[in-house]
Amino acid sequence: MALLEVNDLSISFEQSAGWLRQRYIPVLHQLQLTVDAGEVVAVLGASGAGKSLLAHAILGILPSHARITGEMTYRGERLTPQRQAALRGMDIALVPQSVAYLDPLMPVGEQVRHAVKQGNKRERQRESFRLYRLGEEVERRYPFQLSGGMARRVLVAAATASGARLIIADEPTPGLDPDVMREALGRFRELADVGCGVLLISHDIASALTVADRIAVMYAGTVVEIARAADFAGDGTALRHPYTRALWQALPQNGFVPLPGEPPQLGERPHACAFASRCSAATDACLHEQPPVRELRRGLVRCVHAS
Repeated sequence: MALLEVNDLSISFEQSAGWLRQRYIPVLHQLQLTVDAGEVVAVLGASGAGKSLLAHAILGILPSHARITGEMTYRGERLTPQRQAALRGMDIALVPQSVAYLDPLMPVGEQVRHAVKQGNKRERQRESFRLYRLGEEVERRYPFQLSGGMARRVLVAAATASGARLIIADEPTPGLDPDVMREALGRFRELADVGCGVLLISHDIASALTVADRIAVMYAGTVVEIARAADFAGDGTALRHPYTRALWQALPQNGFVPLPGEPPQLGERPHACAFASRCSAATDACLHEQPPVRELRRGLVRCVHAS
């Protein structure tokens, strides 16, 4: 049984369309994803693909004008708003993308201690600070007294000290120097190795591949492929979706091949393949129908041509 399971998740936001009229702008559609205990699943994609919205949906912290369909379960039980509130910060912890999540009026050590649910709070906080090269003097400082990199390390420390079984890390490494970044990612790997599940949201394929077991690739609000980390090798022939191969081949070490065109604008929910306008293999079928998700070579793909 998966620790976290997301089935056909769709999200749209209510927007005024004129006098007494409302419309819904779709942002995520028919998204599928699982995270097992003991694994790191990295969610990759360009800015605007919907990666952070996925994290906020799992935690139940979307704004009130969001409309959600589909189903999410944690340990086999449905994630209702009431259950999300009970699990948030306890069994499910977030490493947020922005350091603005830190309380500006509270010393950061105290904030991390608030996240600790079991054991000696101060000892757990200091142990976590040592892991991320934060001295004891840092615990008495306020967020405005920290550099951007130090503030990010505090956020990671809070999540890993919490004792949560599912860690959602939303772009946790920007601003960290390479050594600290490797330590932070390595810590997520260690948490998975002792039975936690980690959902690592990132745009950095290379760093994600150092710790991830599986990679979920998002495009225009949905997951187009879920592949094993080992499939990201060579020229990408083991990958299933043309967008995933394009991302891989765009890396400097893989040829630096640019991908022409642009993704659909936010709110353009395609009735066909969202990638069709940029895909050299697109046919009429791609332009008129939404490709279903199917299993292929021990992975998942949303493409009628994948083989």
